Amino acid sequence: MDALMKFAVDNYLLDAAILGMGLFAFALMIERVKSLYFTYSIDADKFMTKLMKLVDEDKIEEGITYCAANEKKPLAHVMKRILERSDRDDAAIEMSLDIAAGEVAPGLSKNLNYLAMASNVVTLIGLLGTVVGLIMSFKAVSFADPSQKQTLLADGISLAMHATAMGLLVAIPTMLVYSFLHAKQGRLFSEIDRSANKLIEQLKSRDLKAFDGAYPTNIATDKKSPKHPAA
Repeated sequence: MDALMKFAVDNYLLDAAILGMGLFAFALMIERVKSLYFTYSIDADKFMTKLMKLVDEDKIEEGITYCAANEKKPLAHVMKRILERSDRDDAAIEMSLDIAAGEVAPGLSKNLNYLAMASNVVTLIGLLGTVVGLIMSFKAVSFADPSQKQTLLADGISLAMHATAMGLLVAIPTMLVYSFLHAKQGRLFSEIDRSANKLIEQLKSRDLKAFDGAYPTNIATDKKSPKHPAA
C-alpha cells in the first residue's frame, strides 16, 4: 500500500486523474451548451404564434410542414407529431404527446448526469490526493532529523493541499455550469409541455363542420304500405 501511494505521488497520477476528469467535464459542457442553447433552443412564443394561426385557419398540412422545417428543435418535433394525429380522436391526440415527449427527452437530458458525476468525482480525487499526501508526509517526518521535521511537514502539507485545490478548481466551475444547463433543460421541457397542451386544447375545440348526413332525415314513417288486392 505504501509503495502504491508513493508511486501515485511520485508520478503525479492523482494530478493526471484530476486533469483528465477536467477535460472530460469541459468536453461535456461544450456539447451541452451547444445543444441546449443553440441546437435545441427556439423562440417558443414566436413559433407557437405562427403555428396556432395555421391551426385556427385549419391549415394542418401547412402546420406540419412548418414544424418539419424546424424538426431538429424538440418543440417543433413534438408539435409535428401531435398535428400528424390531429384527425384522430382526443385520446389518440393526447397519446401522441407522450410518444413525442419520449422521443425528444433523451436528447435533452443526454450526458447531463455525467457532468454532475464528474464534479463529484474530481472533488473526491482531490481529497484522496490530500490524504495520500499527508500520510506520506507524516511517514517522512517520523524518520527525519528533528531539526528538519517542521520544514518537511510544512512542505508535505503544502503538496497535499495542492491536490484539493486542483480538484476544487475543476469541480466548482463544473457544478456551476451544470446548474445553468439543468435549469435550461427544465425550461425546454416546460416550454414543450405548455405548448403541447395548448395545441391539444386548440385541436379539441376546433369548430368542425356539421355532418349533413348520407341518409335522409324526412323519411315518412306514418304512411301505411299499399295493400295489394286480394287474389
